[in-house]
Amino acid sequence: MKIGELSARTGIPTRMLRYYEQQGLLDAPRAGNGYRDYTDASVERARRVRGLVQAGLSTRMTRVVLDIEQQCTDGLPRECSRELAAELASELAALEDRLACLTKSRDAVAEYLRRVAPDRSHADTPVPHR
Repeated sequence: MKIGELSARTGIPTRMLRYYEQQGLLDAPRAGNGYRDYTDASVERARRVRGLVQAGLSTRMTRVVLDIEQQCTDGLPRECSRELAAELASELAALEDRLACLTKSRDAVAEYLRRVAPDRSHADTPVPHR
């Protein structure tokens, strides 16, 4: 599939898909006419990349995470340098902080909705309970 179809299937603008490719996060062989030829696997990969970037990972750290996931899938030895382990631990702490902040914000919005308008139209919006 061409990049426009990949964009339509993922909701990711073509410009962003090209950026992901430039950063080594997305790859597609070129067809004889020079166009990128994306596969169904590219759809899932692009969605995964977008999710990681939207979660706050840098594109460099996104590439590291995707490489680690691939190593686990391939059954390769799980080895990394001390520097990478320290960097991943730091990134994990930052993710935990963001998750805590998002959870607090979600809970505040949910509580507000429960208090101000339990019988209004948005009251049937699912509110997670924790």
